[in-house]
Amino acid sequence: MRYTAAHWGTYVVEGKADGVSLNPLADDPQPSTIGRGWLSAVRDQGTRIRRPSVRRAWLEKRDRDRTGDDPFVELPWDEALDLAADELRRVVDTHGNKAIFGGSYGWASAGRFHHAQSQLRRFLNLIGGYTRSVDTYSHAAGEVLLPHVTGMSNGLFQDCMTSWSLLDGNTELLVCFGGISGRTAQVMSSGTTGHEVESWLARIHRAGARVVNISPRRADVPGVLDAEWIAPRPNTDTALMMGLAHVLIEEGLADRSFLQRYTHGWPVLEAYIKGETDGIAKTAAWASAITGVAEARIRDLAREMAAKRTMISLAWGIQRADHGEQPLWMGLALAAMLGQIGTKGGGFGFGYGSTTPVGRPIRSLPWPSVAQGRNAVPDYIPVAKIADLLLDPGGSCTYNGKTLVYPDIRLVYWTGGNPFHAHQDLNRLAEAWKRPETVIVNDIWWTPTARRADIVLPATSPLEREDIMLNRRDGSLVFMDKVLEPLGEARDDHAIFRGLAERFGVVDTFTEGRDQDGWLRHLWEQSSKVAVQHGVDLPDFDTFRSMGRFDRPDPTGEVIQFGDFIADPDGNPLATPSGRIQLHSEVIAGFGLADCPGHPVWIEPTEWLGAKDSVGRLHLVSGQSISRLHGQLDNGSVARATKIDGREPVYLHPTTAQRLGIGSGDIVLLSSHRGKALAGVVVDDGIREDVAWMGTGAWYDAQQIDGELIDVHGNPNTLTIDKGTSGLAQGNIAHTALIEIRKWVGPLPDLTIDRQPPIEDRIVY
Repeated sequence: MRYTAAHWGTYVVEGKADGVSLNPLADDPQPSTIGRGWLSAVRDQGTRIRRPSVRRAWLEKRDRDRTGDDPFVELPWDEALDLAADELRRVVDTHGNKAIFGGSYGWASAGRFHHAQSQLRRFLNLIGGYTRSVDTYSHAAGEVLLPHVTGMSNGLFQDCMTSWSLLDGNTELLVCFGGISGRTAQVMSSGTTGHEVESWLARIHRAGARVVNISPRRADVPGVLDAEWIAPRPNTDTALMMGLAHVLIEEGLADRSFLQRYTHGWPVLEAYIKGETDGIAKTAAWASAITGVAEARIRDLAREMAAKRTMISLAWGIQRADHGEQPLWMGLALAAMLGQIGTKGGGFGFGYGSTTPVGRPIRSLPWPSVAQGRNAVPDYIPVAKIADLLLDPGGSCTYNGKTLVYPDIRLVYWTGGNPFHAHQDLNRLAEAWKRPETVIVNDIWWTPTARRADIVLPATSPLEREDIMLNRRDGSLVFMDKVLEPLGEARDDHAIFRGLAERFGVVDTFTEGRDQDGWLRHLWEQSSKVAVQHGVDLPDFDTFRSMGRFDRPDPTGEVIQFGDFIADPDGNPLATPSGRIQLHSEVIAGFGLADCPGHPVWIEPTEWLGAKDSVGRLHLVSGQSISRLHGQLDNGSVARATKIDGREPVYLHPTTAQRLGIGSGDIVLLSSHRGKALAGVVVDDGIREDVAWMGTGAWYDAQQIDGELIDVHGNPNTLTIDKGTSGLAQGNIAHTALIEIRKWVGPLPDLTIDRQPPIEDRIVY
């Protein structure tokens, strides 16, 4: 049997060529919606990149005005690679390796070998290094904060999340800040063979757990859970948590013995909550005024949380907001106050449902990956600072106790990602993108990023090559068979960088004498060594290739978050300065950051519905779309079917739609202080009245319409704010944005992003 895999699932391959089909695994309890659009996206002739292409204006006069609608000239591979190598060499010789920014977000393939980020970094490290980025758009606030307060990296913290199986039958109250949704649980960066989040939630509910969904959108938990829906103003979760905490203090419900034994800094945080340090008691009434949640409901929920075995869950999206470190830190503090951390079914969770494996009762195995080598350039930026980096060479930002100075970037090399989906304030990014002298992109499709490159090298899709899916939190290993022949002249990223490595004289080191088959065998050999260390025997490579799928024998492994620490805090201390959960951090306090002091605090967001200038505006919340992964497959049949006249849907409450004089199916113009975008209306009574909800990932298609720059396709990041969460983590704040909406009455502009840019003949002088 033949298989292939992606971030959104594993599939049985049936048929060949034009008759091929991808069928979800029979044992996948809820196959993803995203995957149904995979084949159509890969086959989409209008948006695939067929041959190496160079932007004509750059080729002829090294123009930097990358507009997204520039004509391109197709070149032979050798000439295109020569051009790319010459530019890399010129920049290194003239400005040094720090003038190269290596951009990749790592989501181009679930395969372990054809991991675009690893291939890019391996090559750039061999030619002297590059300026890199750290952290993710998904959960940067957690990546920086959690090591300070728990002693665990974000990855380790999520690997150690209390298993779903231990919530089943033990959890009595599941409080979901930001929801827990199968929509967001469709994906995993290194692939998945199953989607079981909604099945676990249903089991937990049937076993007697009551679910509370604290989110501006009712659908952020499955309807079968009969969840209570509490919809505070967006970005006020920290205030709500503090109101709950004050009730616990006021009514003697806080577990002081737990706080004394297992935490550090509780007296400092308690004094703040009680108002002893700033004169403002964080009472339920105070929280009600900020959040819009009734005071009585806050009090009742606090009492119920103290009376029942309670799991407090935070979705990743909660911390993608201004001061996003605060709700994560305060959520952990609230769980500590309940004294249920380390119990079966109680405590604290971060990321349940945000990606599918979090909470899986499966032993994690550290599978190998392609070695990237050593980067000789020390410079780096937080990933969400890319526009600042390009716009302000020599400028700086604070980050995790350091001051980072932005290098002068002369060349950007991007592969395996689409920053014109992920980044905030896309119009600002588009201007920043014009600053480097050269932009090189490897891509499958003519995405907004590829259209703004100078040299575009066509990459194969995962369906057009062989690979291996190795996910440390999955019970199966999958041989990803080649399903389709590469379109046009597309090459895989390894082959592209091998061609560049030849031109730099480092090809032997880059390839280590292996072709694709040799690398796959090498990775399998390394995997076999890892497996033996964990009591698992893998078949030989050829047997595995013929099997297509190997299921680990007895992969079960249940985990209780902080379990060993709670059992013996002195024998198993946390890797924090105190050895305890840091409710106050002297280290963070020592950074002197007004926007992230040494303990959880409430700070008003830069834009929110409680501000004086918010009257008549809506809070934009932009979550993971059900029909694509980030911007991937936006050109596929499933994503296109969700659009309204080709525009991304925006969900509005019926009362809001009536006030604005619009209805389902209407096209509207969304405006913020950053930009404007068109969208199609869906009226939904499961949205808070002063909120607009949109899925992320529509390919950015900015056009001049009557003197205004408008994204006519509907990417919400046209409207969002390009600002860091705080001087600590500098994560993105995509969920902090106010907008205005009005009905679009003019002619509906044609999209340009649904086809390739102009391809012109080369003029030889």
